This record gives sequence, C-alpha cells and structure tokens, in this order.
Amino acid sequence: MLDLILSVLFSSLIFVIFKLFKVYKVETLYAIITNYVVACTVGLCLYEGQTSIADIPQKPWFWGTFALGLLFITVFNLMAATSQKLGVSVASVATKMSLVIPVLFGVLMYNETLGILKIIGILLALAAVYFASVKETTVAFKLSALLLPFLVFLGSGTIDVSLNYFQKNSIAPNESSLFSATVFASAAFIGIIFILIKAFKKPLKVNFRNILGGIILGVPNYGSIYFLLAALDNEALESSSIFTINNVAIVMLSTLLGILLFKEKMETKNWIGIALAIISIILVALF
Repeated sequence: MLDLILSVLFSSLIFVIFKLFKVYKVETLYAIITNYVVACTVGLCLYEGQTSIADIPQKPWFWGTFALGLLFITVFNLMAATSQKLGVSVASVATKMSLVIPVLFGVLMYNETLGILKIIGILLALAAVYFASVKETTVAFKLSALLLPFLVFLGSGTIDVSLNYFQKNSIAPNESSLFSATVFASAAFIGIIFILIKAFKKPLKVNFRNILGGIILGVPNYGSIYFLLAALDNEALESSSIFTINNVAIVMLSTLLGILLFKEKMETKNWIGIALAIISIILVALF
C-alpha cells in the first residue's frame, strides 16, 4: 500500500509542477524531454543489479519500452491539444476515465474478482473523476471534436495496461528501476528526434529555465512510474483495484492541492466529486 501512496503523491506533485511551469513561463515540450533524460538517469542510478548497456537490448521487455516511449510522447501531445481546444477539464476527465481499460483488462486477462461492491466502487470512481475535474460550465464541442479526448482516453488506458502486462510477464523483481529508466530513455530519444526535425523550421535556443523545469519534473515523474510498478508487483491488491485507487486518488489530491497552493475555486460538484472519490477508494480497497 505504501508504494501506491507514493505513486499518488509523486503523480500529484507532477500536477503542481505543471502549474508552476505556467507561472514561470517554462516551455512544456522542452522541459518534458529534459525530464525524460533526468528520469532515465535517476532510474539507472537506483538500479542495484549489474548490467551493461549492451545487455539491455537482450531483455524481454526492451522493444516494448520503445512502444511505451512513443505512447508517452504521443499521449502528452494529445493531452495538450485537447486542453487547448476543449479545455483542461476535458483532458483531465479523459485521462483519468481511462482507468476503465486496465480494470477490464485485469478482469478479462487475469480473472480478477469483480463483486457487486467493487463494481459500485468503480462506477463511483468514474463519477468522482468527472465531478472533481469539471470546472468549466460552458464547453461547446461538436461530435467531431470527441476524437481528441477519445484518443487521450485510449492512449492513457493503453499505457496503464502495458505497464501492468510487463510487470506481470517480463520484468524481474529487481529490474523495475532499469525498465523505468529504459522507458524514459526511449521517450527522450523520440522527443529529441522530434525537436531536431522541428529545428529545420525554427532554430533551437537553449533556455536554462526549460532545462531547470525538466530537472525538477524528472524525479517525481520517475517516482510515479516506479512506485506504480512496485504496487502492481504487490499481491495485496489486484491491478483493477490499484488503477482505480491510483487514478481517483490523484484527481482528489490534485484538486485539493489546487485549492491550497493556487487558490483555485471549487464548485459544489467538485466537492461532490471528492466525497465520491473517498467512498469509491474505501469500497475498492476493502472489497
């Protein structure tokens, strides 16, 4: 349970850092790529086993890390586009509602239990995510605009399912830090290629503020993935319960941090969302 709590704390800290990026005018794309380099470095430093770079391509999960790295970059850009066109709340709801995908995957592929109380908890979790996240009262969008949030929903869920699959089938007990480091290295590699292609149109400028922002983001970003993998490796809770608790707790804590640190205004439906989140976490954790 401690691993799950730490994953929630680090993930919520990422929310705070992104808010500060806006305050200090940090360019998110460049900071994100720097953050992947830092997260990779942290993972390699924390790896206690003995291996060489030449050995990593021989790992059963190696090629999967490239797919995950590509997913990380793609989903980030889709979230940015969704936030800009439809609003931050829509992107947030789409991201966290994706908990349905790993929950169904756990039930169908690993025969995890799904009793009536757990189903009620998951349904309350979905309602909690919606009510806690939605703050914009006027968001008009056409049917065609549903494509962006749907892709965010699908991409976020695919990342969670992939992490669960690799943790159960490919990653040795002592390799979580090495696996995480390789995923972040892949994301950084893909991001750097993207920036270099972009540089043909517009020359790159080194900005210390972007680099510092990436360094600050890198450690909690690594922690959020590492401790989620550690939680999935613990048999005390099923993966369907872990993803439900993780996503809902992040929404709840991020919302509360927004109130405390950034004086964000809360509507009645947001408080209802937090209350539902607490109830859903209790139901899913206990049953």
